[in-house]
This record gives sequence, C-alpha cells and structure tokens, in this order.
Amino acid sequence: MTTTLFNGFLTSLMTIKLIDVVDILVVACLLYKVISMIRATRTSRIAKSIVLLLVVTWVTSVLHMNSLYFILSRIMEIGFIALVIMFQPELRRFLERVGSKSLKEIVGAGRGESQEVDRAIEAVVTACESMSKTRTGALIVFERNMLLDEYFKTGTVLDASISDELLRNIFFPKAALHDGAVILRRGRVAAAGCVLPLSENTHLSSDLGTRHRAGIGMSESSDAVVVIVSEETGTISAALGGMLKRHLAPRTLERLLTNELVNGQEDRKPANFYERFRGRLTRKGDRREK
Repeated sequence: MTTTLFNGFLTSLMTIKLIDVVDILVVACLLYKVISMIRATRTSRIAKSIVLLLVVTWVTSVLHMNSLYFILSRIMEIGFIALVIMFQPELRRFLERVGSKSLKEIVGAGRGESQEVDRAIEAVVTACESMSKTRTGALIVFERNMLLDEYFKTGTVLDASISDELLRNIFFPKAALHDGAVILRRGRVAAAGCVLPLSENTHLSSDLGTRHRAGIGMSESSDAVVVIVSEETGTISAALGGMLKRHLAPRTLERLLTNELVNGQEDRKPANFYERFRGRLTRKGDRREK
C-alpha cells in the first residue's frame, strides 16, 4: 500500500510543469496577502465566524440534515454578496495599496522598512522629550502585526513622513487633532486624531486619566506599543500587552521601543518569504564550510 502511494506520488511529480509551479506560488502569495488583510481585530472575528459557518454547513451535509443544510446553503450564497458589500472600504484600500506599489514591494521583498522604524523611534523619543518638558499630552501608537485599520476611520488619515516637529505640531494644545491618538505604520504617520478603546481593567490606579486608559486599552486589544506623555505631570509612559511602564527617561524609552519594534520583530521571524529563503541558503552554506 505504501509503495503504491509512493509510486503514485512520484508519477504525479514527474507530470508537474513549470507553469504548475508558478500557479502554486501565485495562489500561495494571494492566500498570504488575504490572510494579512484580515488580521485586523474586527475582520478576524468575522473570518472565524465564516469558517465556523462553513464547518457547520459541511456537517449538516454529511449527516443529511436536509432542512438545516438548505437554510445554511442559502445563507452562504447570499453571504458572499454581503461580504463584498461589508468589506468594500477594505477591498478598495487593498487594491489602491497594491496599485501604488512596485512588484518588489508587493511580494514583500522590499528593504529599508527597519530603517524607517528606526527613524520613527528617534523622532518619537525626541518629540516626547520635548513635550515632557512643556507638559504637552500625547498618545502615539506603533502598529505591529495586528492591523489597526478600524481605528483610522475615527480620525484623519495622513500617511505622512514622520518627524519630531510634525508630532509636536499635532499634539499642540490648540491643534485640531491634539485630543486623539497618532497611529504609526511602518515608520510613517498613518492617521491622527484617532479614538482608542478604554481599558476595561478595574484595578488601574485612580490617578490615571483618559489618555493613559486609552493607551492601555489599545495595548490590551492589539499587539501595538503605545507611548503616552502625561499632560498633568509630563511623565513619559509606555503600554504594551495591557501593562503600563511609567516614569520612563527618554533613553529608556528608546531602548524599549528598539527592543520591541526592531529587535523583537527580528527575533520572532524574518520579515518575509524572500528573507526566510535567503536565510536558509546562508545556513546551508555555513554548514558545508564547517
């Protein structure tokens, strides 16, 4: 039995053509991009519900539960159109993003993203140090793996190059966007004036205001790193994983952000398929030399 399966597998391999390999790679890339697109919190919940509905529909078909299967199959037919309508803004943004990038950026082989994050960290630390001295309140969110698109609509989309001057102008007390949060994506100012969810933790210190509770709430509902400057005391804090680190010196903040956003990402996994493939080739070459 095993030999028959193995021979069948070899026969199938012999019939594979170059176009078949290209076909598989294209499908894999499309699936990867679709999964990346639905990683936003609200979208991922809907995706889980869809998967559950598919499983239930399949079970009712296997068990010949005809009435329930008929209802669920009709829901699936209408549901596809409903999903297109529901995710129309996300689909449009995705297509616009793909159309505005080069082929190298689309497949994720672009370099320099780490340098953009380094510059963003430097700008944030400089701006926070200045705003701490003037006691200017600030709320800055570093997006990581979990997309925060759902919070963009609560503020103003900017997509601007980051600088400490821009951050200080946004959080200037008389500026229109100073009350909300700034969301940074890939080293750029993606949106400003955004409303963040408040923490549901009932054990937080009573001296924490709305800005700190929003920063903690954002870190609870996502993997983002949030930097907060207190308007009352000028204290610099950082929230991650629902925990708040207070009374940070500028250099301490810089080390924390570098560890979480640069070193932490590199330790988790290589940035993309291209980097992973190149890393494997390098490791094989090193072993051969030994």
